[in-house]
Amino acid sequence: MRAVVVGAGMVGLSTAWFLQERGVEVTVVDRTGVAAGASWGNAGWVTPSFAVPLPEPAMLRTGLRSLLSPASPLYIPPRADPRLVQFLLTLARNCTHRRWQVAMSALAPLNHRALAAFDALGEGGVREPTTRSDQFILAAESRAQLQGVVAELEQVRAAGQKVDYRFVDGPEVQELEPALSSRIGSAVVLGSQRYINPGDFVVSLADSVRVRGGKILEGVLVRAVHDDGSGVRVETTAGSLAGDVTVLAAGAWLGRLARGFGVRMPVQAGRGYSFTVTGGVLPSGPTYFPGRRAVCTPLGEGRVRISGMMEFAAPDQPLDARRIAAIIAQASPMLRDIDWDGRTDEWVGPRPCTTDGLPLIGPTRSPRVFVNGGHSMWGVTLGPISGQLLAEAVTGRAPAELPALHPLR
Repeated sequence: MRAVVVGAGMVGLSTAWFLQERGVEVTVVDRTGVAAGASWGNAGWVTPSFAVPLPEPAMLRTGLRSLLSPASPLYIPPRADPRLVQFLLTLARNCTHRRWQVAMSALAPLNHRALAAFDALGEGGVREPTTRSDQFILAAESRAQLQGVVAELEQVRAAGQKVDYRFVDGPEVQELEPALSSRIGSAVVLGSQRYINPGDFVVSLADSVRVRGGKILEGVLVRAVHDDGSGVRVETTAGSLAGDVTVLAAGAWLGRLARGFGVRMPVQAGRGYSFTVTGGVLPSGPTYFPGRRAVCTPLGEGRVRISGMMEFAAPDQPLDARRIAAIIAQASPMLRDIDWDGRTDEWVGPRPCTTDGLPLIGPTRSPRVFVNGGHSMWGVTLGPISGQLLAEAVTGRAPAELPALHPLR
């Protein structure tokens, strides 16, 4: 079997890798290059205990406030865009406790298998490691400010997932993580999770796909996909590619190609921002400030990535420096000694979000065209397991986890 995979991010390359595991010859095509979309500059957290649906009641309240505050961690630029308005209205309708629970029950089986899929990649030749940590710190000024995130962890536990956490209060917080400022009075320490340098990991994944005989075509835009009845034809700016099947894993650009095959679920870019800091007293492990939506991830060699924001805007819009300033304004009171002016690697990437908070994984109206996308903030955590499940579906097995995630729902 020959497969053409559209998209060279974490999801697309994981799909290609697991297709190779099942004997499929793969060609990966990307409009820009490996890890060029949402994969390179994100937080890199591999946190099944924290992978939850995007629409929730708290998000709705935050979203309404953000309309008045361009510096909010959740930002909706005011502009006349009928598709965005429709997306936000549908997202808002899904921001109920009942719908969140239904979506969480669909995500939980993927979360259960997420770390094992990373292990399979490592055992199969992906050299970039995942770093295990029992000290993911969720920090705030008081325990009361952590009630929301603790309630979410308890709901994840109620969905059947193992969630390991404990409280730390007072000076013990700074003893645990000296980079935290004296304003931090309480923290939740989350155990049994991992993190990666996402750019390096995806490049290593691409290298493994190539070593195993796969082709990766970079800087090639896919114009159209055709089902010829016995195979597929993928029209690109570099010519036509033929295959038995196509997998659309194009991130925030998924909708353009998938709509012609019956996929009506909108995929909206929820853009995240990040930058890198060095010097001073840096967090030694993954750190999150839930009330401020800012995340810190060690990248090694004395570097820490600071990331945050959820900006609903077009995926190709230029980086908005005000969003970087907003992250700094949120994170700086919580960290003791950071050289904010010396930051590097300012980045924006479009996370592909769906209105029900669930990814699109499975077949389309065509039996030869498949979709793997719409993972919102959890493309890193769920990319490998999504690729593994879709590879099984493409090659004839019907994974039990996929009906709730069907692209035609």
